[in-house]
Amino acid sequence: MSMSPELSRDPPLLELLGRHSRVLLTGPPGSGKTTLARSVAARLAERGEVCHCLAADPGLPGFGPPGAVCLGRWDPQLGESGDWRLEAIEALASLDGSRFRLPLVEAVRRLAKRIEAGPLLIDAPGVERGVGGAELLLALAGAGRADAVVRLAPEGEQDPYPDERALLQLERLNLPAAAAARHPGRQQRTQRRTAAWDCYLVTATERELDLTMLPIVGTPPPRNAMTAWQGRQVGLLDADGRTLAMGEVFALEGERLRLRAPLSISPPRALVVRDAVRRPDGQLGTARPFRAAPPIAPDDDPALSLALHGTQEGPQPTLRLGGLRATLVNGIFGDPLLHLRLRHLKRSLLFDLGDPGRLSARLAHQVSDVFISHAHFDHIGGFLWLLRSRIGDYTPCRIYGPPGLAGHLDGLMRGILWDRVGEKAPRFEVFELHGERLAPYRLMAGQPMKALSPRDVDDGVLHQELGFCVRAVTLDHGTPVLAFAFEPDIQVKVRKERLEANGWPPGPWLGELKQRVLAGDDEAEVALPGGSRRPAAELAERLLFSQPGQRLVYATDFGDTPANRERLLALAQGAEVLLCEASFREDQIEQARRTGHLTARACGEIAAAADVGRLVPFHFSRRHAEDAHALYAEIRAYFPRLAATLGNAPGPWDEDEDA
Repeated sequence: MSMSPELSRDPPLLELLGRHSRVLLTGPPGSGKTTLARSVAARLAERGEVCHCLAADPGLPGFGPPGAVCLGRWDPQLGESGDWRLEAIEALASLDGSRFRLPLVEAVRRLAKRIEAGPLLIDAPGVERGVGGAELLLALAGAGRADAVVRLAPEGEQDPYPDERALLQLERLNLPAAAAARHPGRQQRTQRRTAAWDCYLVTATERELDLTMLPIVGTPPPRNAMTAWQGRQVGLLDADGRTLAMGEVFALEGERLRLRAPLSISPPRALVVRDAVRRPDGQLGTARPFRAAPPIAPDDDPALSLALHGTQEGPQPTLRLGGLRATLVNGIFGDPLLHLRLRHLKRSLLFDLGDPGRLSARLAHQVSDVFISHAHFDHIGGFLWLLRSRIGDYTPCRIYGPPGLAGHLDGLMRGILWDRVGEKAPRFEVFELHGERLAPYRLMAGQPMKALSPRDVDDGVLHQELGFCVRAVTLDHGTPVLAFAFEPDIQVKVRKERLEANGWPPGPWLGELKQRVLAGDDEAEVALPGGSRRPAAELAERLLFSQPGQRLVYATDFGDTPANRERLLALAQGAEVLLCEASFREDQIEQARRTGHLTARACGEIAAAADVGRLVPFHFSRRHAEDAHALYAEIRAYFPRLAATLGNAPGPWDEDEDA
C-alpha cells in the first residue's frame, strides 16, 4: 500500500531528526509547516519520544495565543489523537513577525533555552520576501540553536534566500509543500486567529492596573490617546521580563488600565504593548501607529481600514472599504464634511461642504462630485473654498442637492467680482432632486445661471458610472434634506500571496488592471513592472478576486419622525457603514424635536433596524464636548457595533501585515 502524499514528507524529516535534534521549518505561507510539525510529533510519540515545538509565527501560531511565540510539548493524551500542550509563551503583543523581528528572535532565544534535550521543531513565520525574510532566516536559526533547516515549498518554486541558507552551514532538506496545503487567505486567517485569541481569553477576568507603578515597553500609544488603547493586546511580564500572561484592554482611564486577563497569575511588574488590537468588527488585527492627523492631501494614501485621530473637533473617524477611504474631516463635533477618496483613481467625492480648513487646494482640483444634504451654513460654507480652488483649466465639478441649491450657489458666486478670470472661471454642473426628477443647471463664474433639461431619476440614483452609483432619499429637517448612499458595484481585490509568488511589486498598474476588469475590457494588455505586457483577463484570473461592494450611507440633519425613519431605513438597509447624526441625549428630546435633529438613542435604533455592519455617529452638539461618553453609551444600548467612538474605539488599526 502506497504512502499518502501528506505522510510522505514525514520519513525524511524523521530521519533528519535522528541526526539533528533541533530543526528550523521554513517556507512560504500555506506550505504546511504547522501540519508537518504535528504529524512528525505524533509519530515520534508512537516511538516514545517527546517532541517540543516553538510556534514562532505570531500572526497565527500553530497553537497558543496569537501575538506571542509559544512553546508546546506534544501530548498524545490531548484530544482524540494528541495535540500540543502549551508550556510557555513570550508575548510580542504584535502579529507582525517581520516588522518586530528583533523581539521575535529574542523570544525564540529565551524559549529555546528551556529545552535541554530531545527533538525541537521551530515553526518559522512564512516570511519569504525582502530583507525581513532574509534576516529572520539567519536570526531564528541562531536563536533556536538549529542544527538543520527544512524548506517546504511548491515544486518548482525557487528559494529566495539560497545564499543565506549556504551561510548557515547547516544540513538542508527541501520538501514539497503538502498537496492540500493552501494559503488560508486574509479573511480566514483573521477568523482563525481571532478564534484562537478568544479561546485563550475564555477563562479571563477583568482586572485593573495602576500604570504609575508599571514600566511599559514596546510601542504603546500615547497615554493621552485613550481611544487608541481600547482593544489593545498586552503582555503581562514578571520582574525578569518573562511573560506571565496576555490580556486585552477594556479602557484606559487616566492612569488606570482596565483589561481582561487570566486570573491565576501573580501581579505583573511590567507591560509590553505593540500593535495587536481587537477591531471594531470583533476581529484581532494590526493597529496603525498613533499619530496626530496631518492635513489631508489627495495623494495621502495610508493603508488603513479605520483610524481615529484626535482633533479639537473630537475624534476624526477614518475608515477604508476596499479602494475607498472615508474621512469625517471635521471630526464628530465640527461642520459636516465627509471626504471619500477613490484611492486607485486619485479622485475625491465630498458629502456636504462644512469648514474645509484641513483640506488642501490640490485636493479640491481632484474633487469630481459633491453631494450636499441642504444649504444651512455649516453644510455649504466650504463652497467658497472649492470655488477659489477651481479657478483654472478644470473640468466642471458636479454638485448634487435638494431643491433651491443652484440658486444658493449662484448667489454665493454672484457676490464676487470675476472681471479677471476669463476662460479660467470655475464651472459647476448643479443637479437638484425634485421628487423623481433631476433638474440640472450650469454655473460659470461671472455668467448667468443656465437651467438645462430635467431628467427622470430611477430609484433615487443621482449619479452612476463604472464601478459605483450614489443614491439619495429626501428627509425632513423643516427644509428638504438629502441622505446619500455610496454603492459600489463590486469590489475587486488583489491576492497578495499570488502577487508575491510572481515577484511583482504593487503599483499603479494594479489600479489599471482593476479598471480594465470592471469595464469588461478583458483583451486589453496591462504593462507589468518589468516592462512586459499581459492580457487583463489572464492577470485577473491569476491575481484578482471579487466580492460584493460595501455600501456606505451618510445621513444628517433630520427630525425623528416615522416618515424620516421609513425612508432612511429603506436606503440604509444592510449597509456596511452608516454615518448618522446623533446630536442630543434622550433627556434632551424636546430640543431635538424643536431643531429637527436626532437623539443618540434614535441614532442607535435606526442603525439596529437597518441592520448595518458598523455605525459612525457624528454631528454631536458641542454642548457634549466634555461628555461625549454619555452619547456613545446611549447609542451602545441600542446598537453596539460602533466603528468609531470616543472612549470605546479600538484606536487606529490596519489591515494585517503579518506573515
